[in-house]
Amino acid sequence: MTDHRVINILFHGIGTPRREMEPGEERYWVSVDRFHELLDEVVAWPQARLSFDDGNASDLDVGLPALLDRQVSATFFIIAGRLGSSGSVDADGVRELRRHGMPVGSHGMWHRPWRRLTAEQATEEFHTARDRLAELTGAPVDQAACPLGRYDRAVLARLKAAGYRRVFTSDRRPARAGAWLQPRYSVRAEDTAEGLRDIVFGQGLLGRARSHAAGLVKRWR
Repeated sequence: MTDHRVINILFHGIGTPRREMEPGEERYWVSVDRFHELLDEVVAWPQARLSFDDGNASDLDVGLPALLDRQVSATFFIIAGRLGSSGSVDADGVRELRRHGMPVGSHGMWHRPWRRLTAEQATEEFHTARDRLAELTGAPVDQAACPLGRYDRAVLARLKAAGYRRVFTSDRRPARAGAWLQPRYSVRAEDTAEGLRDIVFGQGLLGRARSHAAGLVKRWR
């Protein structure tokens, strides 16, 4: 039975962006030095699992070599519609991630919120994007990460119906290892190794209860 607690740590961009950022996105970009500092911190946690969202070029240029140096892996959630665009990984980059044993998941097609999608948009986000990534990797893509951390019970129902084995959010709390829905802690620009450790392990019962309650609201609205 895999019901022990895990800590999912989520990285976004590293270094200098090579594309125009979305409003508020700069909050989730860290310097190269800070990334290495944070990575050294979290790989020391036996319960930590790592992931990267968006498919930024820095995943391949900075993230992958750092993971290989430390002999750890991470799941890369790629925005399929950005493949090959400026500042994002391309098809060869996705294949390179897989060649080194890194799991690849879907972050949808266009990084738009998955709430209130039309039927056509839902097909594109949940099926077409996944199929495009699966064609590149030569393997099934059965994990997804909710863009912008937004979801509700209708989104979760659509993801289950689409056959995703595991779905990741940005609800900042620990996760059960075997759970279908996996909350994550998003690394932010201002985070230090000590600060992130305090956020994850020093949250206390009240903080964990608030995070859990926020997740319940999302799942049932």
